[in-house]
Amino acid sequence: MERKRPLYRAMVERLAFGHGKMAFLAGPRQVGKTTLARQLLPASPAGLYFTWDDPVFRRAWLKDPAALVPRTVGSSPVVVFDELHKAPRWKGRLKGLWDLRGTEARILVTGSARLDLFRRGGDSLVGRYFLFRVHPFSLGEVAGTPVPPAGLAAAAARPLPGKSRELAVLLEHGGFPEPFLRRDSAFTNLWRRTRTERLIREDLRDLNRVSEVSVVEAAVALLPERVGSLFSMKSLAEDVEVSPATVKRWMDWLSRLYLVHAVPPYERHVARSLKKQPKVYFWDWSEVPAPGARFENLVAGHLLKAAHAWTDSGVGTFDLRFVRDKEKREVDFLVVRDRKPWMLVECKASETAPSPHLVRFAEVLDVEIALQLVAVGGVHEWFAIGTGRRGHVRSADSFLRLLP
Repeated sequence: MERKRPLYRAMVERLAFGHGKMAFLAGPRQVGKTTLARQLLPASPAGLYFTWDDPVFRRAWLKDPAALVPRTVGSSPVVVFDELHKAPRWKGRLKGLWDLRGTEARILVTGSARLDLFRRGGDSLVGRYFLFRVHPFSLGEVAGTPVPPAGLAAAAARPLPGKSRELAVLLEHGGFPEPFLRRDSAFTNLWRRTRTERLIREDLRDLNRVSEVSVVEAAVALLPERVGSLFSMKSLAEDVEVSPATVKRWMDWLSRLYLVHAVPPYERHVARSLKKQPKVYFWDWSEVPAPGARFENLVAGHLLKAAHAWTDSGVGTFDLRFVRDKEKREVDFLVVRDRKPWMLVECKASETAPSPHLVRFAEVLDVEIALQLVAVGGVHEWFAIGTGRRGHVRSADSFLRLLP
């Protein structure tokens, strides 16, 4: 069973192909990049799909990449290069192919662990591509009515029916296509374990020639209990008996592999703000066993996906942060829009009394949207922020459906 993903399809076709650019799809292993790429092929009568796992393609690519793109009069076929980042010196060869044949084809490149690493430092492909970050399914993608950022404040103030059933499935099985669509607990458990093992034992070793795989696995096993709290490199290093510098290196690798993502603190306009310690969340929130932490991780995943989707589609520049000062007053998430605080989000299991920290930081940061999301359904209340402004306490299943 496949599910169409119009959000990403529209980005590729309208923004990249529509403006004569290559499209790069980056994201976690098994998030559906290959499926999405294949779904784009029927739009072209002469679509071509190549994967680095095919030895025939590998030989052809290494010999003459331009020969893979046919010269077709009056047509621009879609040409997919799947997992091309595994090829040696792939950037230079792709640049040569694009410069020679770029006007004769619409090129789509997919990859995970290393596709976007070339953006660090010099980029020989600059100006030739648009990068789109693919996320797991979210409530807005599977059962919602997403609205653009310009309309989100008004939509957040309106009562909307919730999608409690769909949210429950996402909480239990995560948003990755296979477990989400199958909805079988035993399959989800086996899939999750297999995916994590492959990420560490295959992708991590391939990426960095890591020798201490068993110790990395032990560190990863301890991460779920740290979700939702300040992440301490020193604490994890002590637990697995390595140096903090080693843990820092591992966490960078695990972020590149899309196993976890860090949410850093917001520093500007917050007196005595926290400066360094981030919070860490999983791309697959079903990895987190504790219900409260899993719910917070799900919200983090939805907000990060929205920030990436809005940024990648050219609406603006959005970043995900959290707010905490040295008096330990904290709000779980802050979405920053074009470098300005825009939306504060606090997560609670069922508490509908607004968090005093949420009210305080909403005033201090002068955000447009202030929300307290609760895991239970049927909640929509408001609270005062200063004079003449309102924040809202809402069920997560009625608000998250508004995000992409």
